[in-house]
Amino acid sequence: MLRTLKKDIAAARENDPAARHLLEVLLCYQGLHAVWLHRAAAVLWRSGLKTLARMLAYLSRWLTGVEIHPAARLAPGVFIDHGAGVVIGQTAEVGECCLLYQGAVLGGTSKVKDKRHPTLGRCVEVGAGAILLGPIRVGDHARIGAGSVVIRDVPAGATVVGVPGRAALGFSQQELQELQHAQLPDPVADAVKWIMKEQTRLEDRLQRLEGGGGVTDQIDRAWEEKKREIVREFFSGEESFDSGGGI
Repeated sequence: MLRTLKKDIAAARENDPAARHLLEVLLCYQGLHAVWLHRAAAVLWRSGLKTLARMLAYLSRWLTGVEIHPAARLAPGVFIDHGAGVVIGQTAEVGECCLLYQGAVLGGTSKVKDKRHPTLGRCVEVGAGAILLGPIRVGDHARIGAGSVVIRDVPAGATVVGVPGRAALGFSQQELQELQHAQLPDPVADAVKWIMKEQTRLEDRLQRLEGGGGVTDQIDRAWEEKKREIVREFFSGEESFDSGGGI
């Protein structure tokens, strides 16, 4: 247990550049307090004192603004930055060294008393206001952008943004690791830009083909030749209707 508490403190100091010294972290970090109160409530829950565990979790919510069900599993080194509005459901599992910002929600989508909350791997970062719903799995070192709504599994190392959440492509590993939440990638806009670029390329190619004896000119010439063949076949040696002849 002591090792776990030390890892929690180290996570707070590592993930928050505003942390100046140990005493400040111990006294002023409600996210750290919420994690520690949850660890105590979890011991009560596993000991069969479930009502007492729920009461302690309720007290923790009142003191810190963070709601964590006593049955949720938090590995060592989990840090909740700022904390306000964070919700972690009953069957949620949070791996080592995960970072959750204010307003993050690990919620359920079913009333069935079974696994219904997300599972986070190691070193997952969940941005402010992000919502993860259902028994999904988020791979190690994945990043969830602020305000995203994630309803499907997330591969390890992926960055997911948007509503619903989609994996962002075309970014360097350094950019994915830094994940500036105020400058999030937009996978939908990226897809539209790619389609527009391909459309422009196809239009340019079509114009080149149509000009200077391209495919279109060849088709037109072939069609004119075919019409002349039809005229020769059906009107050869006969007076044309255009010259005034009858039937």
